[in-house]
Amino acid sequence: MQSARVSDFYSTNRGGGLYSEAISQRVGAVIAYASHRLGIAPTALTLINLLLVLGASVLVIARADATPFWVIGLIALVAWQIGYAFDCADGQLARVSGRASAAGGRVDVLADVAAQISLVTAVAAVAVAHHPATPVWLVGAFAGTWMVNLVTSVMQSGAQAASMVTSRSLPVRLVKLVRDYGAVILAIGLVLTLAPAWSLYLMWFFTAVNGLFLLASIAFSARASLR
Repeated sequence: MQSARVSDFYSTNRGGGLYSEAISQRVGAVIAYASHRLGIAPTALTLINLLLVLGASVLVIARADATPFWVIGLIALVAWQIGYAFDCADGQLARVSGRASAAGGRVDVLADVAAQISLVTAVAAVAVAHHPATPVWLVGAFAGTWMVNLVTSVMQSGAQAASMVTSRSLPVRLVKLVRDYGAVILAIGLVLTLAPAWSLYLMWFFTAVNGLFLLASIAFSARASLR
């Protein structure tokens, strides 16, 4: 599809929330379009995303107790946002170019797991650096519940697809920003840049949000299966 336009790539996006659709997926469409013109494979975009996110996370982890921290936080914020745009672009490119494959899909999911592990580790490292008495169980709960978003995202395809709240009204979509990955990593990047000590409260917040969403999802799915 050599004559594909940026809009053709964007039209194949898989959503992701108000912020992701408005910003990340649109930037991803530009990246996908340019990559298509250059003959770059979708998996190459996946690996670029992984390198950007891992690189930024390692920098944060290595300098978690640095003072001042705002430069590192800003680098991480930008790298995580660009990395996510590449993550959005790889799927768009695969679908429009007809280069989607089972192997490419596996690489995408595995790269997402690795990237999010590094992100969670970075947040926890900053929180512990600023609050040495941070409970070990909180770090574990934060890391464990964080993966709920990734698992439910993978499950939103095929026969297992389902949504507890199907409304796309603006108030509902604003509430859902707490689970919009693009918005979430923006918030994390801003906290690390402007107030790194608040990373502890980020851990509490997302542990609660993701934990409650997990319980609600279990209840929703169990109710459907018992009918």
